[in-house]
Amino acid sequence: MPRLLIVHHTPSPGMQAMFEKVVEGATTDEIEDVEVVRCAALSATASDVLAADGYLLGTPANLGYISGALKHFFDQIYYPCLDSTGGRPYGLYVHGNEGTEGALKAVRSITSGLGWKAAAEPVTHSGQPDSQALESCWELGATLAANLMP
Repeated sequence: MPRLLIVHHTPSPGMQAMFEKVVEGATTDEIEDVEVVRCAALSATASDVLAADGYLLGTPANLGYISGALKHFFDQIYYPCLDSTGGRPYGLYVHGNEGTEGALKAVRSITSGLGWKAAAEPVTHSGQPDSQALESCWELGATLAANLMP
């Protein structure tokens, strides 16, 4: 069964709301035969990444960059997964209070190095997530999971 790994850093109510909608979309009844695994960024390992067929990443934009937790995740998995995960799909959601551009650029750079392919446009939102942002998160989760369906 294909596996979608959701790696997230969820330190705020806004990130929690976005995370819950991503999970809801990925696990909707319309998605069949896809295992969804959730891992906090500080707990996710190279083994988790190697065992997955696609990835959904969630991070706050901190000081114009990804969270330290997501950066730690990438630092831990980059070389162990470099030659084994190329071509796999990923998605991204980012929450910021000021701007998300730096976080987007960082994730695109790192995932490009890994050879991962964006399966959907990233969801970005500044301020408290509104219904449109949450719907976009739901759609992101559903899209990533649907792309893995056999």
